[in-house]
Amino acid sequence: MPAPDRIAKELSWLAFNERVLQEAADPRNPVIERVRFLGVFSSNQDEFFKVRVAEVRRKSMAEGSGREDSELRRLLSKIQQKIVSLSRQFDQIYQQVMTDLANKKIFFISSDDELSDKQRRWLEQHFRDKILRHIVPIWVSEDIHLDEHLEAEVTYLVVQIQRGSDQQHAIIDVPDRIPRFINVPPDRGHARNYFMLADEVIRHCLDQIFRPFVDYDSLRAWSMKFSRDSEYELDDDLDMSIIEKLTEGVKSRKTADPMRLSYDKNMPAELVSMLCAKLGIQDLDSVIAGGRYRNFRDFIEFRNPGRRQLQFAPMPALACAGFERARNLFAALDAGDQLLYYPYHRFSYFTEFVRQAAADPQVRDIRVNIYRVAARSRVIESLIDAARNGKKVTANIELRARFDEQHNLELTEKLADSNVKVTLGIPGLKVHSKLCVITRMTDGGPKRYAVIATGNFNEKTAKIYTDFALFTAHPELCAEAESVFRFIEKSYRQPRLQHLWVSPLNTRSKLTAAIEREIDIAQAGGEGRLSAKLNNLVDDQLTDLLYRASRAGVQIRLLVRGMCEASSRLKNISKNIRITSIVDRFLEHSRILVFHNAGDPQVYISSADWMTRNLDRRVEVTCPIYDAALKRQLLDILELQFADNQKARIVDAQQQNHYVPRGNRRKLRSQEAIYELLRTRQKP
Repeated sequence: MPAPDRIAKELSWLAFNERVLQEAADPRNPVIERVRFLGVFSSNQDEFFKVRVAEVRRKSMAEGSGREDSELRRLLSKIQQKIVSLSRQFDQIYQQVMTDLANKKIFFISSDDELSDKQRRWLEQHFRDKILRHIVPIWVSEDIHLDEHLEAEVTYLVVQIQRGSDQQHAIIDVPDRIPRFINVPPDRGHARNYFMLADEVIRHCLDQIFRPFVDYDSLRAWSMKFSRDSEYELDDDLDMSIIEKLTEGVKSRKTADPMRLSYDKNMPAELVSMLCAKLGIQDLDSVIAGGRYRNFRDFIEFRNPGRRQLQFAPMPALACAGFERARNLFAALDAGDQLLYYPYHRFSYFTEFVRQAAADPQVRDIRVNIYRVAARSRVIESLIDAARNGKKVTANIELRARFDEQHNLELTEKLADSNVKVTLGIPGLKVHSKLCVITRMTDGGPKRYAVIATGNFNEKTAKIYTDFALFTAHPELCAEAESVFRFIEKSYRQPRLQHLWVSPLNTRSKLTAAIEREIDIAQAGGEGRLSAKLNNLVDDQLTDLLYRASRAGVQIRLLVRGMCEASSRLKNISKNIRITSIVDRFLEHSRILVFHNAGDPQVYISSADWMTRNLDRRVEVTCPIYDAALKRQLLDILELQFADNQKARIVDAQQQNHYVPRGNRRKLRSQEAIYELLRTRQKP
């Protein structure tokens, strides 16, 4: 467990996901959006088990079985208690959301009693025509090891087949080849929408599956799923390439130890015990009872069948006047820097930037970092087009991007086959920076243009993640950005950096120096102040420095979306630190740093969180904003977020997730206010 002035990162992460659950409960949100927040919460919980809990369990097991009172065991116990509490909240909120959907004439049918005769006949015919072909039961026998036959994170129905006093058991997966939401026709012509989850449809039609093969008196079914440890080790075999090692590592996930069983709380205890034995789950702390259904993450994709008012009002992505009035994007950057804020601005400016680079005869060289891209990425297609046009194209692909490894392996092969030079980063360091540098011939010789961003070059996530992208032709920034690519290719040649902060080279030292400067100003009687917006803050050295700054009188404001080990308002430790967190329709992903600097603010955007891994074990880039108008825009955006009194929560040692009190101030929902700010300022 961490020190008293620290919050365990796992518990802090669960507090973040509780904020997501608050959004599902919030009646101010349209009901369809609340359904989707239930899906986001569920998806987050799945990843939490595969990554966070799995890591703590591995460390605990390494301590040995005799350490029942160890700090890690106590942490696991606290995690379990919080998960049980969140599961109860989830079930209650789910029932309320279903009631609110019904009030909008959207019904989820959960039992046979709710079906009319007409709907029952339609459903059974639909099952025969569309679903039955995908189902083959797995029969449970004494010698079967289910962990060898079942896939992690898949919903299964455990079926109990009773004939007299004899029982048999079978397991059916809910196929992902069929829609999760089956739209059942209304029994009459009125304007109602009926849905049935695929699991419920299969449960209703069990007779069609088993009657041809066995005789029985009754059939009963309960849902379950399990998770595996998602971590893998890369083999040290020198004869294997990094691609071969990673391929083997990703494959090993499919046979990794099961480490969580989630099941319908109405499942008989002896059946739960049987599943644990067959799956090889021995840690009962990882056996969690829940509601009737698994895999609520599918609710993220639930489509609104009703009126538009049942979901968030559209926020059409904004145009950028500087780009719109220029002949091409390079001409726009010749005139000055441009700063885009996704999803408020169109991501298509970046895809167009790469497309124009592929088409422009004056462009000679394109370099880009790929961490996560969309499944059908126009960025990737433009890189291939550029290579076909004879341009030198270099793509650094991070093969170890968690859960995107297979996709990135396939991209590596695709780009290499298209004459794109593919680099695979630096051993031991993930390349997490978001850079693209293009070199173009001009009358004055070669000129560089760069995009330095806080988030991935991904068309899909750019619609829901907030991220900044600086488009610039600033000679020094572009030259240093290009030097990062050279460092990735030849890490023994470290670049000279005067403007960019680059992990693991100088980010920690530069960040420390900036905070120390604010401490010096405060101790000299001046106004020491810093503000930062981050995804996560988990670094003991940095937290100690922030606490020291607080004691010195530096006023510190932090917006931390997710994990935060620091506590605010602790007497004699952090009384000058205020920490809040915003969860709303867009995922807050951008990172901004502002140091007051005795009245001459220094403003940065960054790909790096304040975590040990980002500062010391990844290639990250933090970029200063020099253009006065863009700096002012960033400061205004940050002020709106610190003023949020609708979706901001207080982050404190108790992790109670209280909303920031509004007091007598006007209502301010920062994401809506930011959109209006940018819409007003971006008018040509």
